[in-house]
Amino acid sequence: MKKLLYLIISAIIISCGSNNHISEINEITGITATKYANTITVEDLKTHLYTIASDEFEGRKTGEPGHKKAAEYVKNFYINSNIPSPFEGGNYYQIIPTKHLRPNLNPSENVLAFIEGTEKPEEIIVLSAHLDHLGVRNEEIFNGADDNGSGTVAILKIAEAFQKAKEAGNGPKRSILFLHVTGEEKGLLGSKYYVNNPIFPLKNTITNLNIDMIGRVDDVHEQNPNYIYLIGSDKLSTELHNISEEINKKFTNINLDYTYNGDEDPNRFYYRSDHYNFAKNNIPIIFYFNGMHQDYHEPSDTPDKINYEQLQKRAQLIFYTTWELANREHRIIVDK
Repeated sequence: MKKLLYLIISAIIISCGSNNHISEINEITGITATKYANTITVEDLKTHLYTIASDEFEGRKTGEPGHKKAAEYVKNFYINSNIPSPFEGGNYYQIIPTKHLRPNLNPSENVLAFIEGTEKPEEIIVLSAHLDHLGVRNEEIFNGADDNGSGTVAILKIAEAFQKAKEAGNGPKRSILFLHVTGEEKGLLGSKYYVNNPIFPLKNTITNLNIDMIGRVDDVHEQNPNYIYLIGSDKLSTELHNISEEINKKFTNINLDYTYNGDEDPNRFYYRSDHYNFAKNNIPIIFYFNGMHQDYHEPSDTPDKINYEQLQKRAQLIFYTTWELANREHRIIVDK
């Protein structure tokens, strides 16, 4: 009996130490992670998106009153969810002067919230999504439900899930910065300002997971909507790419489509959203994207056209990936 028990224990130790496993923390706490992932619900995502993409916010053009209303909405969400700011004094805004935007733009702001890690607080994971859109043109409001209301509300719910975990004693080992950038539609200006004026040293930022349009289904996947395009996951870190793949297999089973990830992709999506400013600083990134559709940059990009079940599942994938990156023993390695 003792010999049998010894063999069983030895097998467990060998298994936990194997490179075929994502990490010990994920094997042990997968059920816990799922508990909090399930707080990211269709109903909540829909409620927030119908607000963020409503006419009240006037298309959220950079520096305009509608964008400032949206920024206030995001800030108040974090306050009401007891998720703190990274700034002293409870200020959630990183103000960006006009000289760092464009001459014809009013000053604007990134909105930031922060959950401090329990064991490695100096190591930072940045989740980003742009809050701005195109505003009003020819008296038509460009609501930007998919672009990028979908990414905005996904981050809100992911942050809330991590905060609930922390309040229950299951907080992430590493810190997580929730970054809602402005000026993406004007040339990735809010993320450019952040990396040039980082709240935390860029050398301590282990990865950026960027969300820009995850609420729709493109024509290619009309018959199989259970997909998401991933861009950049293997550009700087083989380990990040492998973790992303393993997490998806373990928890969400979404078709990870790398069509736009190739260096020769004529769309050049890798260079067209806020993750690129992090990648230029040698920070590994993943860009989550549902692809183009006929309502892209049109007034018809409205919240009634969002596939909320897919929005939920994609947001949960990003939550699980963040959970793993935040809790694994070692920070991911940059090897490219």
